[in-house]
Formats: sequence, C-alpha cells, structure tokens
Amino acid sequence: MKECDHLGIVIVDVCSANAITSINIEGIIETEFPEVAVLVNQCLSYCGLCAASPYAHVNGKLIHGKTVEECLDNIKAAIKKELAIYA
Repeated sequence: MKECDHLGIVIVDVCSANAITSINIEGIIETEFPEVAVLVNQCLSYCGLCAASPYAHVNGKLIHGKTVEECLDNIKAAIKKELAIYA
C-alpha cells in the first residue's frame, strides 16, 4: 500500500485479499472522487465474506456485491450518499 497523501471526508477500507482489489480500486475511486481516501488493509476480519464476495467499508458501513463490478457500483452509490451529507 502506498502512503496516503490525504484523508478524505469519506474513507473506503478494503481488504488486500478481497476480489475488489483485482481492479485498481484506489485509482478508480480517488480519481472519480478526490475527496475520498481508499485504504487497502491487510485484513478487515471478514474472512467468510471476503472469500465469498467483493466488499468494502464506506465510512464504516459494509458494502458488497455479487461481482466486482456490482460491488464497485454499490461503493460509488454509498460514497455519493455519504458526500450528500456534507453538501
């Protein structure tokens, strides 16, 4: 994991072993949402879920999907919902 240059008002935590990391989740999210920080952690202690489906935490809320693409869409929707609080 590269060091974070900034922490945004929305934090997305992902497990380094999860399928969501098969895409450049940091680059995709941080490019589309500059106010969001993506943190890739070694383990988030959701081993059963981690093995079964892509997931992440968005400001502490568990977001998942059946596929990486669905999970990414769900993450983006959760980010937009979180950002609306600060608008």
